[in-house]
Amino acid sequence: MNFTFITLFPNLIDFYFKDSILKIAIEKKLLSYDFFNPRDYTTNKHKKVDDTLCGGGAGQLLTTQPLFDCIDDIKSKYPDAYIIFPLAAAKPFNQKDAKRLAKKKNVVFVSGRYEGIDERVIETYANEVFSVGEYILTGGELPSLVMADAISRNVDKVLGNQDSLEDESYNDNGLLEAPSFAKPINYKDLSVPSEYLKGNHSKITDLKNKLSMCKTKYYRP
Repeated sequence: MNFTFITLFPNLIDFYFKDSILKIAIEKKLLSYDFFNPRDYTTNKHKKVDDTLCGGGAGQLLTTQPLFDCIDDIKSKYPDAYIIFPLAAAKPFNQKDAKRLAKKKNVVFVSGRYEGIDERVIETYANEVFSVGEYILTGGELPSLVMADAISRNVDKVLGNQDSLEDESYNDNGLLEAPSFAKPINYKDLSVPSEYLKGNHSKITDLKNKLSMCKTKYYRP
């Protein structure tokens, strides 16, 4: 799977793929990524990629020409490109989206900056738009990384143990993940639930289901 990031600031994204699971996945050629900078496509002699808002308003907006030409170039390189715009005003991104998008071959994230992106770019090119939360960020790079990470985990063989995907929060049963514990069994008078230690996997599963339901009722009433 390949991720393409359209961004004015590639360094904000590049570092994230240099360590841990994603680095290993890239070394194994399970994942790849590249960057396209709209500034490389602008015909403005000052290399401007933004302009004032029509109708007035504070701030600058990423304008049409550089993004149109940039995205057209990407589509010529990746005819199957699936183009996503991280936006504050969009449907929430969730685990089902991550699983579904993990089946794509080329996913493109268009990172806005300043006051966002000219709506004509979004209407022309977006396959989907997503929000990663009800808050405003300074740019689309972090939401793009959040989605790329969530999608990557669901690409076949990226995780060393695919069973890790089975008992996570937001899976098909709609429940949050049950509490997890690691060794040591006792630490500063804090102990692991005794049922976890008896080796009866049926009872452990039942307990985890109950704890999962309790956590879901508490955090997602």
